[in-house]
Amino acid sequence: MRRKRVRIKWVIIILVGIVLGICASVGYYFYASSSFEKSLVKTEAKVFKRKARTYEFNLFMVGDALIHESVYVDARKSDGSYDFKPMIDLIKPISSSYDLAYYNQETILGGKSIGLSHYPRFNSPQEVGDAMIDAGFDLVSLATNHTMDKGEAGVLASVKYWKNKKDIVTSGQWSSQAERDTPRVYEKNGIKYAFFSYTTLTNGLNTPNGKSYLNNVYSDSKAKADIERVKDKVDVIMVAMHWGVEYSLNVSNEQERIAKYLSSLGVNLIIGAHPHVVEPVEYINNGKTFVIYSLGNFISGQIGVEKLTGLMMEVTIKKLVDVDGSVKVTVENPKADLMYTRYNLNSSKRNFEVFPYSKLNDNILPNHKSYYEKYKAVVSSRYKELQWGITGA
Repeated sequence: MRRKRVRIKWVIIILVGIVLGICASVGYYFYASSSFEKSLVKTEAKVFKRKARTYEFNLFMVGDALIHESVYVDARKSDGSYDFKPMIDLIKPISSSYDLAYYNQETILGGKSIGLSHYPRFNSPQEVGDAMIDAGFDLVSLATNHTMDKGEAGVLASVKYWKNKKDIVTSGQWSSQAERDTPRVYEKNGIKYAFFSYTTLTNGLNTPNGKSYLNNVYSDSKAKADIERVKDKVDVIMVAMHWGVEYSLNVSNEQERIAKYLSSLGVNLIIGAHPHVVEPVEYINNGKTFVIYSLGNFISGQIGVEKLTGLMMEVTIKKLVDVDGSVKVTVENPKADLMYTRYNLNSSKRNFEVFPYSKLNDNILPNHKSYYEKYKAVVSSRYKELQWGITGA
């Protein structure tokens, strides 16, 4: 009888243990489930609270600073220095109102110490750069067909000048191969960008052996290597191209080929120079790249309305970071307007001044409205949706 009671006692103990174990397991299950659900709710709340972020900067662009002798003689002061600022006074309020402002320094800024010169082998006063910086220009293309006009000495003087200027981004000329090959990443308003400048023309003036860094002559392989070095580090890639046919209002086959190739490498914006007249603009590669084939001249001593009419352009570079962390970059809202370099055309050209077409009248440029419509049609011919009227004007 006693043994029977002992057995019953152990059975009860075992059953109680089993029940307690089941209860503990069930309790842990509900506890774990509750913790997981709370964690999931917190995670979902964080995702829900995360918002898409947008960054953007606006970019203003003009073409070639082509400094003929007549231009720098007109800028010369009695003390022997040069002042080009009055020539672009009407552009400064526009150019200085943007986040970034670009221009092409067509002629080398070697300065007076190595001797000023004019066509066909230019060398310009460095005060040209001072005036452009004063007007807010801080993105400068330096690779042109005139880069080697004063040889290595001219390039090194130019590079030294620009290096001493704070917060100015240049490309196209360097003082060493190591300097040329160093990847450069810049940032504006939360957007990281790279800027390259190439020329397809040299006027037969080749760089010395082993010193190709002096002038950035274009090749597909060179552009690809440059872009490969930075494309994973930046949001936007901008390329200034010195290309095309002088005085042609039409886009050449070579311009189109290079533009398509650069777009395939991931270039977002291509800014063209060299023809000294305006050419069309357009989106290519399903809108991935915006191309300005030629901005024409900004200021020069050339003759002819087509060479004295230049293009002002603006675009907005936009970066969208979605809630999932994905990034999309676009070149948006291209807008255009025209400008005109006026001077007194007589035995000695004087009183150079750049006018927005909106400030012209028939006393300054007879039939200016018809010229406006003519060159507007050229620029818009490939992109009919182009907006006319600059935001900063």
